Amino acid sequence: MQKPVESFGRVNRHKHREVVWPAQALSAFQTRNAAKSAYLPFGNGRSYGDSCLTTKGTHIDMRMMNRILSLDINNGILTAEPGVILGDLINHLRGSGWFPAVVPGTQFVTLGGALANDIHGKNHHVRGTFCNQILSFEIARSDGCVMNCSRLENVEMFAATIGGMGLTGIVTKLTMQLAKVSAHDIWQRTIAFGSLDDYFELIDNEGELHEYAVAWIDQLATGKSFGRGLMLLGDHAEAEVPIRKALPLAVPFQPPVGVLNGASLKLFNMAYHWAGQRKTGSQIVNAQSFFFPLDAVKNWNWLYGPHGLYQHQSVIPLEAARDTIPALLRATHEFGEASFLTVLKKFGSVVSPGLLSFPRPGHTLTLDFPNRGNRTLALLDRLDDLVLQAGGAINPYKDARMSSRMFKASFTNWQALETYRDPAIVSDFWTRTALAP
Repeated sequence: MQKPVESFGRVNRHKHREVVWPAQALSAFQTRNAAKSAYLPFGNGRSYGDSCLTTKGTHIDMRMMNRILSLDINNGILTAEPGVILGDLINHLRGSGWFPAVVPGTQFVTLGGALANDIHGKNHHVRGTFCNQILSFEIARSDGCVMNCSRLENVEMFAATIGGMGLTGIVTKLTMQLAKVSAHDIWQRTIAFGSLDDYFELIDNEGELHEYAVAWIDQLATGKSFGRGLMLLGDHAEAEVPIRKALPLAVPFQPPVGVLNGASLKLFNMAYHWAGQRKTGSQIVNAQSFFFPLDAVKNWNWLYGPHGLYQHQSVIPLEAARDTIPALLRATHEFGEASFLTVLKKFGSVVSPGLLSFPRPGHTLTLDFPNRGNRTLALLDRLDDLVLQAGGAINPYKDARMSSRMFKASFTNWQALETYRDPAIVSDFWTRTALAP
C-alpha cells in the first residue's frame, strides 16, 4: 500500500511510499522472497534526515509490533516488541520504581528506533547510550535466518545492529535493563552562565555530580553575551509529587513560510534566558517537562515552514572543544543563520557495544536551521569542515545532507557494518554516504 512517509526534518515532503506490515515482510523473509527487494524498518519517523527513508524500496511499519511482553518487577528487566513507543512505556512504568535508563529529547520514538540509532540522553556521562542497557534482541534476516543476539551470542551481529540504523534485519523483540528510581519526577537545578568558558567549568565540575546535565545556548548572542546560556542539572526525586501539567499545545496548520527567523528567535532567546535567570536554583519538575519539553507542542517542526529543517549535531573531542565550539557558533553568525534549538552536552567515557554508535568522549553541539536551500547547505558544509578539522563526527540519524567523505571520516569502521548489512535492506542515507563512490 502507498502511504505518506517522511522524516521529522521534512526536507523530503509529500512522499507517498510503499509500506507493508511487519508480518508481510517477515513472511517474505521466511520464504526468501525478499532477496531482490529493498526494504527498511520504519519506526515513528523521529529521525531528522533520511536514515529512516528508502526512496526505491518498501518501508516496514514497525509500530504494529507494539506489545510489552514481560516485566521483571524485581530486577527491572523488560522484554518488548520494537514498535513500543517510549512515552507509552514510561506511562506503563509509572509507580513501578523503574524508568528507562536513557531517554532522548522526545518520547515519541520506538524502542526499535532507539536501538537502531543507539540514542543518547542527558546522562551519557553516567549510563552511556540506550544500547548500553540492551541485554539481548531477536533479529530476522532476509535469508530466513532468525538470530538471538547478545554480548555472548552472535556478538558480531549484536554490535552491528546497535546503531546500525535498521540495516541488518528486522528486530522482532528486545530485552533491556531499566534504571531503579524512587520517582519519575526530577529535582532540577538551573544555573545561568555568561560564556562558553563558564559552561566548560560548570559541566566539568557541577555536571559530574548529577545524573542529568544539559545546557541551552543562546546561539544569537554576540559581544560580551556570546556563549551565554542555562545549565540544567537533574536527579530523580525521592517521591512522586503532584505537579500541575501544562495545557497541550499544537501548531494547527503548516504556515506558508517559516516563522522561526532571526528576529523572532532573538526575542525568544532573550525571553528564555531572562526567564531562566529568574528560575535559578532547585525545583521539582515532572519528567515530561525535563526530558521532553518540545513534545508539549504538537507539530512544532511545522514552524520551520514548508521546506523543513536541517539539524546538525556534532561531537568534538575534549581537547579540541574549547576552540571548536566557539568557532561553530561564530560560523552561524557569519552566515546569518539562526538556530531555534541549540543544545550543548558532554559525552562521558562509557563505551557503547555498537559498531556505529555516535557518542564518544567530547562535547556535542546540536543546531537546528530552517531549510533555505543553498544558503543553509553552505553553512552546514562549513560546520562539517570545522568538525572534521577537530577530529569530530556528525550524527548520522540527525543528518540529511552530509557528504560521503564526512560520514566515512566520522565512522572509520563503516565498512564493517556494510559486511553485516542485510542485502535486502537499504536506506537513502546509506546509499548517499556509505555506498557513494
